[in-house]
Amino acid sequence: MSKTGLLELNAVVAVAATRNFRVAASELGLSPSALSHAVAALEARMGVRLFHRTTRSVSPTAAGEEFLGRIRPALKEIAAAMEAANQFRHTPAGVLRINTSEGGVRGLLMPVIVEFTRRFPDMRIDIVTEGRLVDIIADGFDAGIRLAETVPQDMIAVPLTEEECFAVVASPGYFEMHAHPTTPMDLLAHDCIRLRLPSGLVYRWEFEKRGEEIRLDVTGPLTLQATDLIIEAALAGAGIAYVTLRNAAPYLADGRLVRVLADWTPPFPGLRLYYSGHRHVPAGLRAFIDLMREMKIRAQ
Repeated sequence: MSKTGLLELNAVVAVAATRNFRVAASELGLSPSALSHAVAALEARMGVRLFHRTTRSVSPTAAGEEFLGRIRPALKEIAAAMEAANQFRHTPAGVLRINTSEGGVRGLLMPVIVEFTRRFPDMRIDIVTEGRLVDIIADGFDAGIRLAETVPQDMIAVPLTEEECFAVVASPGYFEMHAHPTTPMDLLAHDCIRLRLPSGLVYRWEFEKRGEEIRLDVTGPLTLQATDLIIEAALAGAGIAYVTLRNAAPYLADGRLVRVLADWTPPFPGLRLYYSGHRHVPAGLRAFIDLMREMKIRAQ
């Protein structure tokens, strides 16, 4: 049998992970036809079909599952060996994959990302933004960015921001028509702009003051799924919003939003970049963390 290359093996793993040839091709930087040819050529040389294919789905055969179980650990070892050798390069090379929420990258990381790509031209950054929490190791990410309270305990966490806090805000026009709430319970009589989580649940607003904790299922005419849309609606006078102070700060500064209940929204630990402490740290990730510290992204 002819020798099998890493491209073909990585193609099989990518197709199995995504269950989609087009998506797998995009992840590997190949055309769908090139990826399909690589998998078909490997199957032909082995004389075994690795995938069931229909017009709607792709799934590994029994032989494919057995094959994947054996090659995945080997490919991880090869990738680790290549990354270890990468440490001896003058500058790192490869792909740095980071999973984060949209709020974790918007405005906060972008200056670092731009400088990183300029300083390390052999590196590529793949940022995936999504609301749901994922297992960064199982999903093939080098690092994640989340609030400190959601970072798994077995991860190494690097502070990106110091303390964060939420802010209850609305436009001056809204408060011309409605009284300022003085306690969280007053919000039940207001139009509140709610956030729908990726799970489908609606986020409950959380408050704390002198040891008293309150979680409210607020009501209102709007339920949205993105912070920027919630702020836009608040600016338009649609109701009261509950967002991070960092996101609201520019609009509070110029008077387009007004904050209330500040004494009920104390600070909490902020964003963390986190990665596994049980495996080799890629040179690209190490360089990214060093640059992040150099540019003082973390509030001092």
